[in-house]
Amino acid sequence: MTTNEIIAIGASTGGTEATLKILKKLPKTFQPILIIQHMPPGFTKMYADRLTKICKMEVREAIDGDRVMQGVALIAPGDKHMRLKKDENGYYVSCEKGEKVSGHRPSADVLFDSVAEIAGKKSVGIILTGMGKDGASGLLNMKNAGAFTIGQDEKTSVVYGMPMVAYNIGAVTVQAAIDDIYDILIKHLTKYNP
Repeated sequence: MTTNEIIAIGASTGGTEATLKILKKLPKTFQPILIIQHMPPGFTKMYADRLTKICKMEVREAIDGDRVMQGVALIAPGDKHMRLKKDENGYYVSCEKGEKVSGHRPSADVLFDSVAEIAGKKSVGIILTGMGKDGASGLLNMKNAGAFTIGQDEKTSVVYGMPMVAYNIGAVTVQAAIDDIYDILIKHLTKYNP
């Protein structure tokens, strides 16, 4: 798969294991992944360190200015918003404090909004288990910008909050069980990049 599609994932309660289920199946050279997981500072680095030991891809806590590259998944640092940016050299991320959005920092809405604006239809948005509504409106913006969007179903969500709100406002292209999201993602990317 030689594509520059960006994969953006937003998750909260139960999301650490849900995200792991997807990431551990992905090949080493997979598309760049940007992850929002609601966690306090310090815990996001420990989570990234744990994932990079289990997954084929490199997983790390994002630093302001990190380039977005194939084979690397960046997790937003606790207490900082992560946004996708672009310059003449390609994609990179900014990580900044800022006000809480949708009750959270980092916020999935902030990431998804930036991906909608910068990557548009060259992106995939995934919203996983979590309390509240963070990520729903951002995912809708991604879908409206032409992105493919996936929402975790109620049955496999620890808390069917974020994916439910996203689904109810029409932000989700496909709703699926956590174990099926990998296959749906691969099928989508292969269809557009044979």
